[in-house]
Amino acid sequence: MAEPTATELLSSDVPDAGEPFGYQRLLGMRITEWQEDYAVIELVIGEQHLNRSGIVHGGVLTSLLDTALSLAGLYCPEPGQVRKGMTLSLTSTFIAPARSGVLRAIGRRRGGGRSTFMSSGEVLDAEGNVVAMGEGTFRVRRASQSQTGEPA
Repeated sequence: MAEPTATELLSSDVPDAGEPFGYQRLLGMRITEWQEDYAVIELVIGEQHLNRSGIVHGGVLTSLLDTALSLAGLYCPEPGQVRKGMTLSLTSTFIAPARSGVLRAIGRRRGGGRSTFMSSGEVLDAEGNVVAMGEGTFRVRRASQSQTGEPA
């Protein structure tokens, strides 16, 4: 089976996930799974994601973690509604290099309350090896603290 192209990855297969936004679109991210307390983001590695050593830049890996971890706590089951948040803290640990293929960031909400939550997760390479892991604390924006979100 051929790997998806960056263009194919820009459209989400997840109902009501919406299109990638701003920075996520720039990097080529795609939401592939999203449900309560869980999110998966994928990205096809391109030349633009590599550093001078020919491996994926740590900023790309951290961006994948930030997106997956935050979305894990912002799922909204109401069609057309969204929950918005912001990152309060984020730590990342780089474990192995990635050079090509598809990266898969998995985020899981681990706890918290209505306005602040914690998530953790990892980035896997195409073979399923962990290349980075992280954890973060996120705040749900006041207008979208309700489980039903706010108007899109």
